[in-house]
Amino acid sequence: MMLSDLILALIGGALIGLSATLLMMFNGRIAGISGIVSGALFLGEAGDRSWRVFFILGLLMAPLLYGGLGGDIQIEMTGSPFLVVTAGLLVGFGTRLGSGCTSGHGVCGLSRLSPRSLAATMLFMITGMVTVSVMKLWVGV
Repeated sequence: MMLSDLILALIGGALIGLSATLLMMFNGRIAGISGIVSGALFLGEAGDRSWRVFFILGLLMAPLLYGGLGGDIQIEMTGSPFLVVTAGLLVGFGTRLGSGCTSGHGVCGLSRLSPRSLAATMLFMITGMVTVSVMKLWVGV
């Protein structure tokens, strides 16, 4: 990994932390992406939807802005479409089961020293490691 990649990763992490802090300060909300998306699409009240939609648009626009400023965006998918869809559905199920996603628990919950978020984040990480190991060793993906 090059130094420029590390600097970009540091800047990206700082921006994630800044956006989570600003959302909490000005809106009193936690920047959990699964909750924001479900509130924008399914569960949110009409007056609560607009900030959620703008947050999602910001997530979608950021790579386009980065690319427009000359950044190199490379996306490589090595899994089959079936595997990608299945993985996405399992992640969605897991976020409902865990009452949140890695952004809500891992970024926001851990910074608030939430024991529940610590347990959830540890479980996310362990499950991810086991899943990758199983897929690489047993399935050959």
